[in-house]
Amino acid sequence: MRSTLTDIARQAGVSAATVDRVLNNRPGVRARTREIVLDMAQRLGYIAEGPNGAPPKTAPGEVIRLDFALPAGTNSFIKMLHRHIEAQAMARPDLDVHIATIEGFNPDRLARLLQDLRGQTQGVGVIALDHPTVREAIRSLSANDVKVVTIASDILHVPRVAYIGIDNRAAGRLAGYLLNRFMGSGRPGKVALFAGSLSYRGHEEREMGFRHILTEESPNLQIVEMREMLDDREKAYSEASALLDRHPDLAAIYNVGAGNTGIARALKERGRAGSMVFLGHEATDGTKELLLDGTLDAVIDQNPRVEAREALNILTHAVRGQPYELHQPRLQVIFKENIPEI
Repeated sequence: MRSTLTDIARQAGVSAATVDRVLNNRPGVRARTREIVLDMAQRLGYIAEGPNGAPPKTAPGEVIRLDFALPAGTNSFIKMLHRHIEAQAMARPDLDVHIATIEGFNPDRLARLLQDLRGQTQGVGVIALDHPTVREAIRSLSANDVKVVTIASDILHVPRVAYIGIDNRAAGRLAGYLLNRFMGSGRPGKVALFAGSLSYRGHEEREMGFRHILTEESPNLQIVEMREMLDDREKAYSEASALLDRHPDLAAIYNVGAGNTGIARALKERGRAGSMVFLGHEATDGTKELLLDGTLDAVIDQNPRVEAREALNILTHAVRGQPYELHQPRLQVIFKENIPEI
């Protein structure tokens, strides 16, 4: 059975309130008392020890530096995640948080940024392109004792602390299930796929899940094209416009990434808004308007507020050598009738 705050307080000869202040890095406790409490918490197995039985590498009350690497551009979800990280970091005096944005889908540029963070930071959160240079940069960070978490899109076979985000393959299957229900069982039709970039494992997994469930349950639906938009709404608009001109009988669109407003603009200009099934991702101000006017039928959301919170928490605990139970965001389907507060 795991020890409690009361057990630590009794063994350390202090109050439970003092233990709580120490473990949460709050002020008002003498340095020697902090050392005693932390030592007892380690002895009782409440917090993890460092390598070879050493205490955690951060001193009591030490401010932890964390860095985040996010893609730049018009992606509303990324902007929301950026905003939530900043807002939650402002309420954490124990953290010194920095956020860098990377222009374009350039893995080498991202890898250089990650390499430059060695020796400057204690933890990194990254929405990472799945590329050899990026994987090597993450391995280099870990070799320098920098804790790394991947956010929204995972990378396998790298020494990350955790992946924080939804099961993207399940999200793609969910989109396929919804499409089948909207289209009506057995009704034939052409379907188009849009993605930000398949360099993101998350986008690739969504496409994979979507294709698999359509093959299994909807052989009447034909995927006619797959387009990458680099999460840019203007490129999404031009690609969608060209697609609709090539396939005037297109029945449905599933957008794996960002750019929903660009696709919607093309649909409205051609009088197709509301007459064809349109599924996307993320509850943002833009998708909220499209749900309300009937252009979008549904979006699959992953809650950037939860992802920001969990990224800050798990990196902080990993740097301190403390255990943490990760709470992943849930897959949620948003329709016109259940739009959440954004």
